[in-house]
Amino acid sequence: MGHIDHAAFGWLTPLLSYAMACVGAALGLRCTVRALAATGRSRRNWLITAASALGTGIWTMHFVAMLGFRVSGTEIRYSVPLTVLSLAVAMVVVGLGVFAVGYGDGRFRALVIGGLTTGVGVASMHYLGMAAVRLHGAVSYEPWLVALSVVIAWAAATAALWAALTIHRPVVVAGASLVMGAAVSSMHYTGMLAVQVRVRPSADVLSGSGATAFLFPLIVGLGSYLFLTSAFVALSPTARERLASATAQRVGEGAL
Repeated sequence: MGHIDHAAFGWLTPLLSYAMACVGAALGLRCTVRALAATGRSRRNWLITAASALGTGIWTMHFVAMLGFRVSGTEIRYSVPLTVLSLAVAMVVVGLGVFAVGYGDGRFRALVIGGLTTGVGVASMHYLGMAAVRLHGAVSYEPWLVALSVVIAWAAATAALWAALTIHRPVVVAGASLVMGAAVSSMHYTGMLAVQVRVRPSADVLSGSGATAFLFPLIVGLGSYLFLTSAFVALSPTARERLASATAQRVGEGAL
């Protein structure tokens, strides 16, 4: 068995990955809250933004953490198609869960369906991302830890969507995002603890792309998207603020 190091750069990658998970969760929850207060096309657009934020945040968290993943006796590369597919799956499947909450008939039913779907999206993204790993050896998993990681993903997603349905104060949503970030990070490292690698030394060149050449630029780009979108959401008026502005304008026109 090859020695596995999940944090080759010390606490840097775990802390950065946690921060990205929290940013994605905070943005996704805030957009979902905005969506539930909106109607028509506006609701749809907020839900799309929520899904892309959650999916991007979870994916970025995973691959920031993977920058610190090392196995003794072999280099590590990544399949580009599978890595991109993991991002697409994260956004699409998480999006289905978010839309189930946004357009669900009953709160409990919407929460159950949305939490299950979103949890499956998180777990699918993680294990597709792991399937993209290329190294000299064979990768296997401890089944009970894999099952535990999926349960954590489901619980994290359900708790986050419950917060979006129940909590509307920005400060409380921020607190909920910290909890969700911790849950998503726990799911990732639980899944990584399940990994076992039997190294087979070889002089063959591995297929795929290295982390520095491929993952790092993609992570920077998606991270920039999260922060720019966060700024846009923070500066966008809420439905209550728009109503107050319209009321003030009508009062002003009446006074004239």
